Amino acid sequence: MVTLNINGQQVSVPEKTTIMEAAEKIGIHIPHLCFLKDINEIGACRVCLVEVEGMDKLVPACDTECREGMEVVTNSPRLRKIRRINVELILSDHKSECTSCVKSGNCSLQALANDLGIIRSPFVENTAEKSRWDTKLPLIRDASKCIKCMRCIQICEKVQSLGVWDLRGTGHRTTVGTRDNLDFQEADCALCGQCITHCPVGALRERDDRDVLNDAIGDPEKVVIAQVAPAVRTAWGEQLGLPEEENTIGKLVCALKKIGIDYVFDTNYSADLTIMEEGSEFLYRLAHKDEHKWPMFTSCCPGWVRFAKTQYPDMIENLSTAKSPQQMFGAVAKTYIAHKLGIDPDKVFSVSIMPCVSKKYERTVPQVNYNDEGFDVDLVLTTRELDRFVRSDKIRPEDLIDMPFDDIFGEGSGAAVIFGTTGGVMEAALRSAYFLATGNNPEPDAFKDVRGNKGWREKTFDLDGTELRVAVASGLGNARNLIEAVRAGEAEYDFVEIMACPGGCVGGGGQPFKDGLELAEDRSRQLYELDRKNEIRFSHENSAVQLTYQEYLGEPMSEKAHHLLHTDLKGWDIEMVREDT
Repeated sequence: MVTLNINGQQVSVPEKTTIMEAAEKIGIHIPHLCFLKDINEIGACRVCLVEVEGMDKLVPACDTECREGMEVVTNSPRLRKIRRINVELILSDHKSECTSCVKSGNCSLQALANDLGIIRSPFVENTAEKSRWDTKLPLIRDASKCIKCMRCIQICEKVQSLGVWDLRGTGHRTTVGTRDNLDFQEADCALCGQCITHCPVGALRERDDRDVLNDAIGDPEKVVIAQVAPAVRTAWGEQLGLPEEENTIGKLVCALKKIGIDYVFDTNYSADLTIMEEGSEFLYRLAHKDEHKWPMFTSCCPGWVRFAKTQYPDMIENLSTAKSPQQMFGAVAKTYIAHKLGIDPDKVFSVSIMPCVSKKYERTVPQVNYNDEGFDVDLVLTTRELDRFVRSDKIRPEDLIDMPFDDIFGEGSGAAVIFGTTGGVMEAALRSAYFLATGNNPEPDAFKDVRGNKGWREKTFDLDGTELRVAVASGLGNARNLIEAVRAGEAEYDFVEIMACPGGCVGGGGQPFKDGLELAEDRSRQLYELDRKNEIRFSHENSAVQLTYQEYLGEPMSEKAHHLLHTDLKGWDIEMVREDT
């Protein structure tokens, strides 16, 4: 331990603790823009500078370690003046379009400039138009807003192991772009969106497709059907000011109805459908192990599938052929659901509310669309876009009431709910695989050992006398480490779940964010609580799923189910479709 004084307050902290961490311990917040714990501790923004007695130069608090007897000042007149100048310099090279910026009201630079009272910068702004990406792509970068904090570079390289972003140019021309000046389509981006959630300004964002939904709602020839992903229910109310206990799925259904959605269903229904197909496929592969590549990987995360396609194309055959819950729902919405509702399938406009940016890409992949002449899912909105839609309609959270999903495709099991967190797909699949193999239900929490926040976990279970070795990984860096270990013979598994985003879909690239905070763990806890309280804990007990097989599909892995709910992943096209917004 070392003891030091910060602004006259004594504090003792372990060795190698930074000044910023020590200050937070005693309630002193040091402003910063670029810092991310364990990921980006490079002092690039120079906003967190502090004075240390005996040193003429100011030092960055984010990467300067505490020493015994150190005397630190964080708020002297000199510091206030220099901090303001540094922020003014950043603003001089930042296109301040706050009124039309997607981060307005949730921007760290905007908040800091306001706190410092910067009304007008004394520096001449660099008004030269910097490169702006095609706004028709799912992920959009605006270099004119980039403050070169390096967060996107570090997240993509250290956490996701892809290294899509890099510095380019020199001097005042320095900016962030794709590595080696590659076209974005060639940069092997997984579209996980983690760079968006960690960007402190509006330099990175998803394509905003709200106008497309608005046009569909206004078209009398269209019937708008929305599906809501499991992870969305834990986060949609965060930026609307709803506390956790009021952040209910019923109020979300109410909000969607107020917007003008005709039918609101639960993606949990198709998540249960996915489990029936994927679990049955796994048992089939297990019984014919010599005929298949091993282990079998889950395939419901398009960011992970893009990663596998670009980084490990020889392992595509290891992936389950089952479509994701989003695409399964889209296919069923324009066939069986339309029939049950008495709607012309050609009039169905299918919308999915997702915690994910890569879902915007996935819906356009030809191989996952049952409809040869169009898309099974017509539009994807992220949780953030949904929140902006609710705010733009001035829907007050306090006016929302709990409303049920529309019958009958609003039913979902607790197993489907936990799809939204890392390990949830594996646990749900094992619950039903056990039933399909034995005819009996296991204890609902029999496979809970796959839960947790560690990026790569493994466990062995007994499935009716067969030893199953399973693994779970979230974050593409962990996925890479797992695959390399399997290739090197250092790990051997039967079934592997991989999610592109750390923590799973609850930490997805389309979720609301609060700068510097990782919220996946808290959201996961909410999903497990919803699972625990659900009257149905197993996917195979979902009555809507049972009816779908009885009336339409026959049985899992039937010819009809395979045609509608499975896909050829080897043929997946990773080209991003450019769409008008």
